[in-house]
Amino acid sequence: MNIIVVGCGKIGTTVLSSLVNENHDVIGVDNDPAVIEQLTNIYDVMGVCGNGTDCDTLSEANVQKAELVIATTGSDELNMLCCFIARKIGAKHTIARIRNPEYNDRSFGFMCRHLGISLSINPELTAAHELYNILKLPSAAKVETFSKRNFEMVELKLKPDSPLDGIALSEMRKKFKASFLICVVQRGDKVVIPDGNFILKGGDKIGIAATPAEIQRLLKELKIMQKQARSVMILGASTTAYYLAKMLLNSGNSVKIIEKNPDRCQHFSELLPDAVIINGDGAQQELLLEEGIRSVDAFVSLTGMDEQNILISYFASSQNVPKVICKINRDEFTATADRLGLDCIISPKKIISDVIVRYARALHNSIGSNMETLYRLMDGSAEALEFNISSDCSLIGIPLKKMKTKDNILIAGIIRGRKTIIPSGEDTIQALDNVIIFASGHILNDVTDILK
Repeated sequence: MNIIVVGCGKIGTTVLSSLVNENHDVIGVDNDPAVIEQLTNIYDVMGVCGNGTDCDTLSEANVQKAELVIATTGSDELNMLCCFIARKIGAKHTIARIRNPEYNDRSFGFMCRHLGISLSINPELTAAHELYNILKLPSAAKVETFSKRNFEMVELKLKPDSPLDGIALSEMRKKFKASFLICVVQRGDKVVIPDGNFILKGGDKIGIAATPAEIQRLLKELKIMQKQARSVMILGASTTAYYLAKMLLNSGNSVKIIEKNPDRCQHFSELLPDAVIINGDGAQQELLLEEGIRSVDAFVSLTGMDEQNILISYFASSQNVPKVICKINRDEFTATADRLGLDCIISPKKIISDVIVRYARALHNSIGSNMETLYRLMDGSAEALEFNISSDCSLIGIPLKKMKTKDNILIAGIIRGRKTIIPSGEDTIQALDNVIIFASGHILNDVTDILK
């Protein structure tokens, strides 16, 4: 597809990179000549330097032939105006990054319809939802939900003394009562969709797919089940922190936010009267100890500095905080955090990139299915996808054991109404099913792409 990305900061560049990897024809637009020069040197894209709300700039980017325009500047208003102008000139679909909580109210849908915005994305709100899901299941490093929460995938890192160390996947159903699938494994730099002969080892990062109840059951059997985080300390009064704190408070949790900017503290105390807001420098370990970091269930570092997030998260881990979550935006810091034992890392720009890649693929879906969900797993080396099956899909009624699927493809779940099926070779796909597929090394636009 012909796609234009307007605003090539952290999120815009990540989105652009993902779309280039998907083999789309991408044009980057930014008003900073240095940014455009860097983009065109690193990526196989065209660059246009100019204001994304200027008709001449958009025309130079060939917006009239664009199938998708994505506005990710730092201004909500500029993004909305860009999408409005792009649609008027001829762009077929538009996506706007809209962050301000004031815009995300009941009138928002009305505004988007009249501005011609096909999809709005809020990186901070989406990140907060992911953080909230992890805090509800702290044993996991990552939690992804499918089909209205009837099916989940959790990432775990196996410790050297894990009960799963040295076990072949074919033996696991005999050993554990829970109904689940291990659908993806990362060992070092290698990521595989495992078969029954695969033997797990301590240090592996694994993805487990099952219903929420069965995942809870398995974690209890493995004796790694942690209680939900009830008291949470958040470092940094960011927009993500606001959304997360609001979710936690609405669920009856206690929340303490530490922020060194007094104006932000005053603002947050007005927005979140039930939270405890501390004005202080969270980089000072004495302050964190004084505010009770050793007694909280979870610590979440959400400052705008990756280095500070990593160091303070490492300190929180050293104080035996049961769950520590660190926000990192720069890819080069992820390996450092991993070496320090910080296995629960969140990146808002990658979350948004997944949303946009799913939307772009959905525009090209064939008639047999519709992509509902897409998640990148194991540092982007694998994907989990959810497809809704239409009545004329060519896979309907064929036993799974008779399907000739590509390598590194796994059909991990079938949701049929309220029933969730962990499929065997005898199961079939039916019309209106939601089918969960895990893949590594493939780009799936439609459910039929799993076939050889």
